[in-house]
Amino acid sequence: MPPMLDVSDEVRAEIGDEEADRLLVGDDAPRSYDCTSCRTPGDPQSDPTSTVLFVGEETAVLAFAHATCIPSQVVTVSEEQLQGAVASITGDSPAPAPAGAPQSNPGGQAVLGITSGLVLIGGELHPALVVEPTAPIARPGSDGPGDDFLPLLIEQGFVPVTDTSELPAGLAGWSVLLAAGQLHAVLQPGLDGGRPVSWWQAHQALSVTDGWRAAVNKTQRVLIYAAPVGSIGQQPREDLLRDALDKAAAAGQLVAASMPLAGTAGA
Repeated sequence: MPPMLDVSDEVRAEIGDEEADRLLVGDDAPRSYDCTSCRTPGDPQSDPTSTVLFVGEETAVLAFAHATCIPSQVVTVSEEQLQGAVASITGDSPAPAPAGAPQSNPGGQAVLGITSGLVLIGGELHPALVVEPTAPIARPGSDGPGDDFLPLLIEQGFVPVTDTSELPAGLAGWSVLLAAGQLHAVLQPGLDGGRPVSWWQAHQALSVTDGWRAAVNKTQRVLIYAAPVGSIGQQPREDLLRDALDKAAAAGQLVAASMPLAGTAGA
């Protein structure tokens, strides 16, 4: 019996018709796998399964995921990210950096902190990431002392938050890359409609809680909140994090967007 495997046209173009057909008939399909998104077991004989191809500068790795978690797709990542994902999948990864540790965005133009948490909206827990720089962010090409972090994000489609009890609007083309059950990147649209590129990427994959993974597998979306340096801080509990978000929103210092897991279109 052929496996319940989906190979998208995008993945087929990368791996070739011969390998795609071998997967579909079961010759090269795994007997079981750990979903590259939620890290729970999957069986392509009984679970609809997506093929996910991670492509770096020199390496490509084919992984598998529950079709209910993410669709079959090609995800372009840095070679460093890809090696980290491979290590996570094989269990050879070093201890992940704690959530909230500062990370550099591509080009080294800013240092961003990322904190994961759950936000209660309308009686439902939503997986969220809070982004806060460790220093003011200048507009590219500017040598002024101002902080343009929020204006730059608003230009990208993020929306100012005045009430954290409202669900942020979706941001088209952006997505969150969760691989091997860990957070690897926030992706933004590529130039001229090309493949998504990293807006933020982890030097080491960031761990998230089982509750966070369960929430994202339910909602299939991640809420991204962003605030200028000094607005949120490192909060040890989610209730304190929510209080800090409320205060930042009241001060006009918070923007947000909702985005899906990597590969699906924002709305």
